[in-house]
Amino acid sequence: MNVLLELTGFGQSIWLDNLSRTLIREGALANMIEHDGITGVTSNPSILHKAVSESPHYRDDLVWLKSNQIVKESRYESLVIADIQAACDLLRPVYDHTKGNDGYVSLEVSPRLAHDAVNTVTAAKRLCQTVARDNLLIKVPGTPEGLVAFEQLIGAGINVNVTLLFSLQHVVRAFEAYMRGLKSRLAQGGDTDKIKAVASLFLSRVDTLVDKKLTAIGTEEALALRGKSAVAMSRLAFQRYKEMFHGDLFADLAQAGSRPQYLLWASTGTKNPAYQDVMYVEPLIGPETINTLPDSTLDAFRDHGIPRLTIEEGVPEAMQHFLHLEKLGINMQAVGDQLQTEGVKLFDDAYTKLLELVA
Repeated sequence: MNVLLELTGFGQSIWLDNLSRTLIREGALANMIEHDGITGVTSNPSILHKAVSESPHYRDDLVWLKSNQIVKESRYESLVIADIQAACDLLRPVYDHTKGNDGYVSLEVSPRLAHDAVNTVTAAKRLCQTVARDNLLIKVPGTPEGLVAFEQLIGAGINVNVTLLFSLQHVVRAFEAYMRGLKSRLAQGGDTDKIKAVASLFLSRVDTLVDKKLTAIGTEEALALRGKSAVAMSRLAFQRYKEMFHGDLFADLAQAGSRPQYLLWASTGTKNPAYQDVMYVEPLIGPETINTLPDSTLDAFRDHGIPRLTIEEGVPEAMQHFLHLEKLGINMQAVGDQLQTEGVKLFDDAYTKLLELVA
C-alpha cells in the first residue's frame, strides 16, 4: 500500500508544494491526487518562477504576451491564474467530498505588499474575483501588516493561507487574528461555516539558522541540540492549536459553524544533507494538520516513510529544548522575526525575476 494514503487515517492532509503547467497538462498532478492522496497544492513566487522558466508549456503564451501592450503584473497573472484555476478544478472533488475542509490551491499576493495592509486586502479581493474558484486560498504573509489584512479578509469571507510564519509567537498571532476576523464577520451578520484558513509554519529554515548559532557556540551541549528546533517548535505549536481551538476561546465560534485554522507544515524539504530526508514529515503526523511537500520529499516518504501518529510525542522534550536554547542565549522569537524578514525578501526577489521573465 502507498504509505502516503495512510496519513489520511491519522487526520493529516498532504498537499503538494509545487505547481506548473507541466504537472497539469502532462497528468502528473491528477496522478498524485488519485494515487498519492494529494488533497491540496501550494505555490509561491519561487515555485512559479521555476515553472515559467523551465516548462515548455508557457512558451506560446509568453510570445503572445510579450507582443502585446500589457503591464508586467498582468502578464504574470494571466499566465499563472490559468494554472491555479486548472489545479482548483482538479481538486474540486476533494473540496466537495470534504464539504470545503480540504482540496485547496494557494495563490500568493504580491510580496511587494508584505507591509501594506490596505493594498493587500484590495489585491486579495481582486485575485479571488479573477480566479473565481471556491477552493482558492489567498496567501498573505504573517507580517504585522499582513495579519491586519488577514483579519479583514476573514471578516470579508475570503479563504486565506497565512504564510511566512517562523515562530510560536507568529503562529499565535495568526490564530488570534483569525478569531477576530470571524467575530467581525459574525457581528456583521455573515456566515463563517464556509471560511477556510491555514497557518503555514516554515521548518527547515529554522533549523538552518539555529544550527548555525549552535555551531558557533560550539559546546557539547549546543552541538547536541542541532537539527531539533523546528520539530520541537512544531510540536509546541500544535499544543497551542489545541488550547486555542479546542477550548473555551473558540467555543462560541465553533458553535456558529466556524472551522479551526489548521497548522500547515511548510518548508519541509531537508536542506542539510546530513539529516534524514523525511525529518519534517515522520515526527509531525497528526490530526487537523497539513503537510505540504516538495516533489523530492513526497517521493522520499512514499519510498521509505513510516506512517504513525507522532505529533503528540516528545512534547516535554520540546519544551526542554526551547529552555536549553534560551539558556544558551538563542531567542527563538528573534530567530523567527529574522527569518520572516528574509523570507519576504526572498519571495520579493523571486517575484521580481518572474516579472522580468515575462517582460
